Amino acid sequence: MTTAPDRRDSLASHYRSLPAEQRRRVIARARPETRIKLARIERQMAMDRSPGSLAAVLTGGREKQAAHLDMIDSAFRRIAAGERLQIMLTCPPRHGKSQRASRWGPLWYLRRHPEHRVMIACYGADLADDHGRWVRDQLKEYSPALGIKLHPASHAANRFDLEQRRGSSVRGGMVTAGVGGALNGKGYNLGIIDDPFKGHDDAASPAQRERIWEWYRSVFFTRRAPGASLILINTRWHEDDLSGRLLKHEPHRWLQIDLPALADSPHDPLHRSIGDPLWPEQYDLDELTDIRESVGERVWYALYQQKPRPLEGGVWKWAWITNHRITPEAWRGIDPTRVVVAVDHAGGDTMRNDEVGLVCAAKDNEGHMYVLDDRSRSMGADTWGTEVCRLAIERQADAIIVEKNFGGDMASQIVTQAWRELEREGETTRMLMPAIIEVHAKQGKRLRAEPIAQLYKQGKVHHVDEHVELEGQLVTWIPGMDSPDRMDAAVHALTELADPAAAATGTGSYNDQRLAGRR
Repeated sequence: MTTAPDRRDSLASHYRSLPAEQRRRVIARARPETRIKLARIERQMAMDRSPGSLAAVLTGGREKQAAHLDMIDSAFRRIAAGERLQIMLTCPPRHGKSQRASRWGPLWYLRRHPEHRVMIACYGADLADDHGRWVRDQLKEYSPALGIKLHPASHAANRFDLEQRRGSSVRGGMVTAGVGGALNGKGYNLGIIDDPFKGHDDAASPAQRERIWEWYRSVFFTRRAPGASLILINTRWHEDDLSGRLLKHEPHRWLQIDLPALADSPHDPLHRSIGDPLWPEQYDLDELTDIRESVGERVWYALYQQKPRPLEGGVWKWAWITNHRITPEAWRGIDPTRVVVAVDHAGGDTMRNDEVGLVCAAKDNEGHMYVLDDRSRSMGADTWGTEVCRLAIERQADAIIVEKNFGGDMASQIVTQAWRELEREGETTRMLMPAIIEVHAKQGKRLRAEPIAQLYKQGKVHHVDEHVELEGQLVTWIPGMDSPDRMDAAVHALTELADPAAAATGTGSYNDQRLAGRR
């Protein structure tokens, strides 16, 4: 026999399943007392929708919403729906990331999964406790609306439990701690690290960076429950901060949401045009320009653009790069006479995923050179040959530069085989194969690098858009150090373009007009 509560639950469930337009028609036709009940259901549905929607309901619409906060909401929705994610959120200061990701997000998640445990770690235990205290206080104030309650015997700011659901033996809750602190006996289904470094001095310390890295690997990461998700939130103080270290060691594990204050890439996650502000309602272009002038270029690029730059101290200087940089739009107005792709690969025919330098550069008829692409990354020999050829096809290069020694005897063969395979698959679009130019990569490193650095100083080399990792390697390389792969590839390419004797390798050797009239 179906009871009245069962019928009400069934009707409510049916109403929730209706599209929004149909629900509006039902409300319009309903009797006043029924409308009140339906309004309660709508309120619950809104709170279920996302952290931002929950915030809007409980604050009466006072909590601000923006496109970048929608992205944070989307990450929490995916995690709550059962996806196992590791999300890296980099965002400028004062853009609402901590309020959404360390407060409303965990509150919303616990409402959806009251049997789960959330862990929040910050650079200081006091800040982490502030987040825990805030979530706890909302649970106290809005418990009837949220449908979950604090356990009366456990409600400290740094650790509190929820009352377990009827019929369940599992009790959820929240734990907070300072980065570097002990977490013995504590675990989580959702782990959040919010600003692991206190500031620039903290992040600039090699010992502190190493301490936080070891704490993450040996303490925080090991407290995961099966299927747990991680969220790392921070502004980028240093290129080797926790985000930088993770992106270097395990980039494939992380979904990166990179939100610079001003869009600087055609692949912006919010589809902004280059130069558009992240939150124009709060920080418009004039306000961000004032901030940039006040904080200086180094702080601006680190904290606001999420592209920390190492201190210069090597052969290259930052001003030689930044003062002559051009935009992708400006590049489209330049007609190159030569385009080359250079690769600095791991030695031998190893299949390991080692870092491979892969850079494309061009030259115009006035002798100016342009660094177009840095596609360097970890690749095995079964991958990098294809990537070299695809970049050459994309940029219509006339030459591919490879190492002759340290496995270079295999390099030409790897590239040739990759080209033939792409040719069979129709990806070369009948383009003739570029010339393969072999260089002795490890000989005369200083003799190769310093003339190229002087061309930068003279304003003869222009980076098209930003190439953060490559530029970091350039300004920190000192003669005598092992030269990094991105820098080596760039030097190979620019040396070839700067050599007058190499001009015969260019347009005169080809009949397919690959460099003619290109815009």
